[in-house]
Amino acid sequence: MELSIERNATLTRRWSLSRFGLLGPRSEREDAREWTRRLQVKAGHLADPVSTLSGGNQQKVVLAKWLSTNPRVLIVDEPTRGIDVGTKAEVHRLMSQLAADGVAVLMVSSELPEVLGMADRVLVMHEGRLVEEIARERADEESVMLAATGQPGGAA
Repeated sequence: MELSIERNATLTRRWSLSRFGLLGPRSEREDAREWTRRLQVKAGHLADPVSTLSGGNQQKVVLAKWLSTNPRVLIVDEPTRGIDVGTKAEVHRLMSQLAADGVAVLMVSSELPEVLGMADRVLVMHEGRLVEEIARERADEESVMLAATGQPGGAA
Protein backbone atom coordinates (compact mmCIF):
# COMPACT_ATOMS: atom_id res chain seq x y z
CA MET A 1 0.00 0.00 0.00
CA GLU A 2 3.01 2.28 -0.31
CA LEU A 3 2.31 2.90 -3.98
CA SER A 4 0.41 6.03 -4.90
CA ILE A 5 -3.36 6.02 -5.28
CA GLU A 6 -2.84 6.61 -8.99
CA ARG A 7 -0.42 3.70 -9.44
CA ASN A 8 -2.45 1.33 -7.26
CA ALA A 9 -5.75 2.06 -9.01
CA THR A 10 -4.25 1.37 -12.44
CA LEU A 11 -1.88 -1.49 -11.61
CA THR A 12 -3.99 -4.17 -13.29
CA ARG A 13 -4.35 -2.14 -16.49
CA ARG A 14 -0.85 -0.80 -17.01
CA TRP A 15 -0.37 -2.64 -20.30
CA SER A 16 -3.69 -1.54 -21.78
CA LEU A 17 -2.99 2.07 -20.76
CA SER A 18 0.42 2.09 -22.44
CA ARG A 19 1.36 2.96 -26.01
CA PHE A 20 4.08 0.87 -27.59
CA GLY A 21 4.97 -0.43 -24.13
CA LEU A 22 5.39 3.06 -22.65
CA LEU A 23 3.02 4.26 -19.99
CA GLY A 24 2.13 7.91 -20.27
CA PRO A 25 1.47 9.62 -16.94
CA ARG A 26 -1.57 11.38 -18.39
CA SER A 27 -3.43 8.17 -19.29
CA GLU A 28 -2.65 6.62 -15.91
CA ARG A 29 -3.73 9.77 -14.09
CA GLU A 30 -6.94 10.15 -16.10
CA ASP A 31 -7.89 6.51 -15.53
CA ALA A 32 -7.17 6.76 -11.80
CA ARG A 33 -9.10 10.02 -11.57
CA GLU A 34 -12.11 8.44 -13.27
CA TRP A 35 -12.14 5.40 -10.98
CA THR A 36 -11.61 7.39 -7.78
CA ARG A 37 -14.48 9.66 -8.86
CA ARG A 38 -16.78 6.72 -9.64
CA LEU A 39 -16.05 5.06 -6.30
CA GLN A 40 -16.07 8.37 -4.40
CA VAL A 41 -12.58 7.90 -2.96
CA LYS A 42 -11.84 10.74 -0.57
CA ALA A 43 -8.19 11.67 -1.11
CA GLY A 44 -6.04 14.77 -1.22
CA HIS A 45 -3.95 13.96 -4.29
CA LEU A 46 -3.65 10.95 -6.55
CA ALA A 47 0.11 10.98 -5.90
CA ASP A 48 -0.45 10.34 -2.16
CA PRO A 49 0.39 6.84 -0.91
CA VAL A 50 -2.67 4.61 -0.44
CA SER A 51 -1.51 4.05 3.15
CA THR A 52 -2.45 7.67 3.98
CA LEU A 53 -6.13 6.96 3.28
CA SER A 54 -8.77 5.71 5.69
CA GLY A 55 -9.51 1.97 5.66
CA GLY A 56 -12.67 2.49 3.64
CA ASN A 57 -10.93 4.56 1.00
CA GLN A 58 -8.11 2.00 0.81
CA GLN A 59 -10.76 -0.65 0.11
CA LYS A 60 -12.23 1.53 -2.64
CA VAL A 61 -8.81 1.88 -4.31
CA VAL A 62 -8.41 -1.91 -4.27
CA LEU A 63 -11.88 -2.27 -5.79
CA ALA A 64 -11.05 0.35 -8.44
CA LYS A 65 -7.94 -1.63 -9.39
CA TRP A 66 -9.97 -4.75 -10.12
CA LEU A 67 -13.16 -3.16 -11.43
CA SER A 68 -11.15 -1.31 -14.07
CA THR A 69 -10.53 -4.70 -15.72
CA ASN A 70 -14.29 -5.11 -16.35
CA PRO A 71 -14.46 -8.49 -14.62
CA ARG A 72 -17.21 -11.04 -15.24
CA VAL A 73 -16.52 -12.54 -11.82
CA LEU A 74 -15.39 -10.60 -8.75
CA ILE A 75 -14.27 -12.37 -5.58
CA VAL A 76 -14.17 -10.16 -2.49
CA ASP A 77 -12.96 -11.40 0.89
CA GLU A 78 -14.24 -9.42 3.88
CA PRO A 79 -14.79 -6.29 1.74
CA THR A 80 -16.17 -4.24 4.63
CA ARG A 81 -13.94 -5.33 7.49
CA GLY A 82 -12.61 -2.35 9.41
CA ILE A 83 -14.49 0.35 7.55
CA ASP A 84 -17.07 2.84 8.80
CA VAL A 85 -20.82 2.36 8.42
CA GLY A 86 -21.21 4.94 5.63
CA THR A 87 -18.47 3.42 3.50
CA LYS A 88 -19.83 -0.05 4.23
CA ALA A 89 -23.18 1.03 2.75
CA GLU A 90 -21.37 2.41 -0.32
CA VAL A 91 -19.55 -0.90 -0.83
CA HIS A 92 -22.83 -2.80 -0.45
CA ARG A 93 -24.50 -0.56 -3.05
CA LEU A 94 -21.57 -1.09 -5.40
CA MET A 95 -21.70 -4.89 -5.02
CA SER A 96 -25.47 -4.86 -5.63
CA GLN A 97 -25.03 -2.71 -8.74
CA LEU A 98 -22.31 -5.01 -10.08
CA ALA A 99 -24.58 -8.02 -9.59
CA ALA A 100 -27.45 -6.17 -11.31
CA ASP A 101 -25.09 -5.44 -14.21
CA GLY A 102 -24.38 -9.15 -14.62
CA VAL A 103 -21.10 -9.47 -12.71
CA ALA A 104 -20.94 -12.63 -10.60
CA VAL A 105 -19.94 -11.41 -7.14
CA LEU A 106 -18.60 -13.99 -4.69
CA MET A 107 -18.42 -12.34 -1.29
CA VAL A 108 -16.72 -14.03 1.64
CA SER A 109 -17.76 -12.49 4.94
CA SER A 110 -17.80 -13.46 8.58
CA GLU A 111 -20.48 -10.85 9.30
CA LEU A 112 -23.73 -12.79 9.20
CA PRO A 113 -26.05 -9.74 8.85
CA GLU A 114 -23.97 -8.66 5.85
CA VAL A 115 -24.24 -12.10 4.27
CA LEU A 116 -28.00 -12.30 4.85
CA GLY A 117 -28.51 -8.79 3.49
CA MET A 118 -26.39 -9.17 0.37
CA ALA A 119 -26.47 -12.77 -0.81
CA ASP A 120 -28.71 -14.37 -3.44
CA ARG A 121 -27.70 -17.65 -1.88
CA VAL A 122 -25.55 -18.58 1.09
CA LEU A 123 -22.91 -21.30 0.94
CA VAL A 124 -21.97 -22.43 4.45
CA MET A 125 -18.64 -24.01 5.37
CA HIS A 126 -17.86 -26.15 8.41
CA GLU A 127 -14.36 -27.44 9.15
CA GLY A 128 -13.17 -26.47 5.67
CA ARG A 129 -15.98 -28.21 3.81
CA LEU A 130 -19.07 -26.91 2.06
CA VAL A 131 -21.96 -28.27 4.12
CA GLU A 132 -24.99 -26.29 3.04
CA GLU A 133 -26.38 -24.15 0.23
CA ILE A 134 -29.28 -21.98 1.37
CA ALA A 135 -31.48 -19.93 -0.96
CA ARG A 136 -31.95 -16.26 -0.01
CA GLU A 137 -35.60 -16.72 0.94
CA ARG A 138 -34.74 -19.55 3.35
CA ALA A 139 -31.54 -18.08 4.77
CA ASP A 140 -31.80 -16.80 8.31
CA GLU A 141 -29.44 -16.53 11.25
CA GLU A 142 -30.52 -19.83 12.77
CA SER A 143 -30.20 -21.96 9.62
CA VAL A 144 -26.78 -20.51 8.78
CA MET A 145 -25.42 -20.91 12.32
CA LEU A 146 -26.70 -24.49 12.62
CA ALA A 147 -24.99 -25.42 9.36
CA ALA A 148 -21.78 -23.53 10.27
CA THR A 149 -21.49 -25.37 13.57
CA GLY A 150 -22.12 -28.76 11.97
CA GLN A 151 -25.43 -29.34 13.73
CA PRO A 152 -28.25 -31.18 12.03
CA GLY A 153 -31.39 -29.25 11.17
CA GLY A 154 -29.71 -26.48 9.17
CA ALA A 155 -31.59 -25.40 6.06
CA ALA A 156 -32.68 -28.89 5.11
